[in-house]
Amino acid sequence: MPHSPPAASRDRHNAYAWYVVAICMLAYVFSFIDRQVLVLMIEPIKRDLDLTDTQFSLLNGFAFSLFYAFMGLPIAYLADRYARPRLISAGVALWSVATAACGLSQHFVQMFVARMAVGVGEAALSPGAYSMLADYFAKEKLGRAIAVYSLGSFIGGGTAFLVGGYVIALLKHTAAFTLPVVGQVHAWQMTFFIVGLPGLLIALLLLLTVRDPQRKAVARDSAGRVAKMTIADALRFVARHRRTFGCHYIGFSFYAMTLFCLMGWTPAFYIRHFGLSPVRTGYTLGTILLVANTAGVYCGGWFNDWLLRRGHTDAPMRASSIGAVCMLVPAALFTQIDSLNGSLAVLVVAMFFASFPMPTSTSAMQTLAPNQLRAQISALFLLVQNLLALGLGTTIVALITDRVFRSPPAVGHSISIVNASASLLAAVLLGIGCRHYRRSLAQEEALRIEAVREAAIAPVEVVLPKSPAS
Repeated sequence: MPHSPPAASRDRHNAYAWYVVAICMLAYVFSFIDRQVLVLMIEPIKRDLDLTDTQFSLLNGFAFSLFYAFMGLPIAYLADRYARPRLISAGVALWSVATAACGLSQHFVQMFVARMAVGVGEAALSPGAYSMLADYFAKEKLGRAIAVYSLGSFIGGGTAFLVGGYVIALLKHTAAFTLPVVGQVHAWQMTFFIVGLPGLLIALLLLLTVRDPQRKAVARDSAGRVAKMTIADALRFVARHRRTFGCHYIGFSFYAMTLFCLMGWTPAFYIRHFGLSPVRTGYTLGTILLVANTAGVYCGGWFNDWLLRRGHTDAPMRASSIGAVCMLVPAALFTQIDSLNGSLAVLVVAMFFASFPMPTSTSAMQTLAPNQLRAQISALFLLVQNLLALGLGTTIVALITDRVFRSPPAVGHSISIVNASASLLAAVLLGIGCRHYRRSLAQEEALRIEAVREAAIAPVEVVLPKSPAS
């Protein structure tokens, strides 16, 4: 009979598991600082690089999301086979250097290429981190662990606004700087150097202190050996549960579209509509992200685990559908309120519920998929989500502003149109997906039981010793 590990050993394991969560969250913080600081500097970047709203949206969304999405698949393939901390560390180092390279950009094409490199580096983080956390934590605790990791996105986004606002205020009286080798740079270019290069320390910390955990819940072949699974296997798994993943991938992508529109275009709205300075905008929105979004993502993870304890096996989909319904009105309404304080109050509610799916979308995938496919299933999800939500969603706002309203101050109306449509589609698809997700869980459990039964009754070849020669 197997013995339970001593209490002291369990405590050390749990403490180290939460340390890994903290380090991964810190990396996530830096990823969102490097990703989000761009939007606060929209006006000086547009001016110095002579960009339209549509071109800026391509830098903020499409350039990043294109390579973030497509590079996620081969990187996830490696994460399902090799040491995940090494891959994550290399990704952190790459995006940190690429962020600093954004500060060297002299025109649109250079900035576009640098933003693509940021996307390649960041593609290594979440699939590998999700896979590791699913091996460190039991299913009933996974929602909270992923929620704490996901806090990094909003701590990073809020810090990007706060630090960006502080740096802009600090450098606002300096038109340009002269750096060794680089030469003369603008103040916004200096900001990219300041926020990008410290990430190299995080990469080193990951490489030296994070251990790759033993993989759990692995799929096995007919002989009982650990199965070697490929991207083709991941695609077949998704096809087998196509209704579940259709609702999951598309539903959460529309949910994320609302979140990305809120984070990507809200600074421009407050600067243009209410005349806020970039500094005040950074401080205000940074505070909202640090309070409302971090509370929302943690409550989303807690709500997921609470529903699981009450017997709702579809908890990740159910919690997210409820969050999307609660998000719909405030996400569309905050840009239509004439009072600044009133608009900000409604934005707080929108940001809170917009953060719900960060842990729940991941918990759904990690619970359903076998170990060897977890990172690849996550990468497929991020591929769909980033192309649809970040690449397309943020650009649609710009296109409506440039082509329909033909007025930059009308960006608030564009945000409302996109947010109302995306929130409604998310609520409907995730609500429909609940029953498909329950069915998929039952099917996978039945397959696992059948595999165990077949392994137990499989005939064993017995080789008898030969009789001695007469």
